[in-house]
This record gives sequence, structure tokens and C-alpha cells, in this order.
Amino acid sequence: MIGGLARAVAASLTLVGAAMAEPTFTILDYADLDGWDADDHVAALDVFVQTCGDIPRTDWAQLCAFAKDGPAARDFFETFFKPVLIEDGSPMLFTGYFEPELSGSLVPSGRYRHPIYALPSDGSETRFSRREIEEDQPFAGLEIAWLSDPVDLFFLQVQGSGRIRLPDGQTIRVGYAGKNGRDYTSVGRTLVERGVFTLDQVSASTIRDWVRSNPDAGQELLWQNESYVFFREVSEVPSDLGPLGAMNRSITTLRTIAVDPEITILGAPVWIEKDGLDPMRRLMIAQDTGSAIKGAQRADIFYGTGRAAGQAAGAIKDGGRMVVLMPIDYALSKTEPDVVF
Repeated sequence: MIGGLARAVAASLTLVGAAMAEPTFTILDYADLDGWDADDHVAALDVFVQTCGDIPRTDWAQLCAFAKDGPAARDFFETFFKPVLIEDGSPMLFTGYFEPELSGSLVPSGRYRHPIYALPSDGSETRFSRREIEEDQPFAGLEIAWLSDPVDLFFLQVQGSGRIRLPDGQTIRVGYAGKNGRDYTSVGRTLVERGVFTLDQVSASTIRDWVRSNPDAGQELLWQNESYVFFREVSEVPSDLGPLGAMNRSITTLRTIAVDPEITILGAPVWIEKDGLDPMRRLMIAQDTGSAIKGAQRADIFYGTGRAAGQAAGAIKDGGRMVVLMPIDYALSKTEPDVVF
């Protein structure tokens, strides 16, 4: 993922799916997109222009310049883009992520004992696993803040971004800075494999409750995920804006998704048709990535900041499909499956 919001709570629940084949590309019509006519294309265009200038391609730069001139939003997308369905043999999976707000402190104490570390400047982060970092504390002196709950720290790393509410009521914001390079292991999947929960039972809340009810076994479970995320303070981002995503820009509630950048270029418009109890038909912008977000039909929806956003995000584990909007010339000439557009 990790290049921005490292991840979704729900990403930690991802189970092994079908093996991914080479991507295939099918051009669709806008009439094929369920709900396209009813969406707020102006809202989507507003989010698109926030990051389109950071797409390192000449064709995108031209489109971005025109988008910033204030065209009719729906006409802009329909005139300059083709909807392209990219498939790799794996079924669509939508999950959700959010920016947590956690209780913490700038100084350690009996209550605040779990450090959020800044990225070391000497490259030493790659030498240590999660267990070694937490047991041996090789990065003492690099603490940004301390949290009261080790489960909060773990899920902050899954999310990759968060707000820390200090005892005096002030807040600081932290964002992803780097990771130790170890493989990501899904603790949700591990609990299912052990028979603790079934697939339909496991969720962010059940993981939290189980770890807190079984502190020793819970700590061992969290250590199964050797991947460890380091942070930087990003309190300069205004509180009314979303956290920074993989494009180093603020992301937008219910208009930003995290995708696999090996398949979908960051900054691209993506039409989603999410099924489930709360179906969603909406034009999103691919502005983020995630360590568990791999494949052509895999996306994480950003639900915002705070507890309510977390509850909404944690409930998402739905099917459907997503369709990438590609510049017309590129879409028509698309023949090489391994080329990122």
C-alpha cells in the first residue's frame, strides 16, 4: 500500500482469493454504468482536479488543464474518457477505511506507553520485525507521541493516518512515512484459519474485542503481522480537510478510493458499483493505495474521520465492480496488460 493511507481496517480482514490472472481490458459505454446518470459529477470533478496535476503523463496534463477551466462536469468525463472494465480473474471486493481519532500524549506515562515512531533517517527500519521493534525498542528517541492502547496503535498502522487527541484537548495529525519492508499478514485471516471466527463473523470490532480479551494471545496475534509502519507529523493539514493520501494530497470522504497502482494510475476517475446492504453507485478518484489492495477489482473506500466513520468503514466487505475511466486514445490503443496507464 503503502504510499499513503497505509490502510483500511477492513484490509486487515482480507482473505486469500482466487489467483490473479493477467488483466483484461473491456471498453464499455456510459449506458453500461449502473446509476451513472444520477451521480453528482460536479463533486467528482472537484476532487479530480485536486490531484490530476500530479499525474506524470502529458495526455493527463492536457485533460487536467481543461478540467480546471470549469467545464460541464458530466460532459467532461463523457467526452474525454472511455469506461474500461479491468479484470484479472478475482471477484470484486470493496472494503472501507477511515482516519481514526485516538487518545494519546506527547510524553510517556503509566497510561500512555505505546509509541508512534518517526521513520529513522539511517535506513535501519528494514532490520527489524514488528515484535523486535516493540520488544527491543531500537527506535527509542524517535517517538512522535504515545497511545494508551496497543490495539489502537496496530490499527493506526493499518490505516496509515490518524489524529491524536492530547490530554489538554488539542490534536496532532500523523501520516504515513515509511515501513519496515516486511510482508503484511492479515490477522483477520489468521483468526479464521485458527477457527476462532468464521469468515462472516470476523470484523475490525471482533478483532479488537478478541485481542483485548486475550492480551497475551492477542499480542502474539498482532506480532504475526511483521509489517510495521512509521509516521510523520502532518498537523499542517487543516482540520477541515481529509488526511494525506498516497499522492500527498488531502483525500475526500466518499469520493476517494485506494487502488492497486500497478493496475490503476493514481489520480484516475473510477466508477464504482458497490453492492451489499448499503449499495453505492458513484464516480470516485483513485488517490490512495493500500498494502492489502491488490488486483484489478479491489478497492478501499474512504469514509472520513472519527468513530462513526470507523464503524461505517468496518462494516464494508462487499462485491460489485469498478470501471476505470481512461483517456480515449489510450483506452482504444490498450493492448499490453502489464502496462500501467
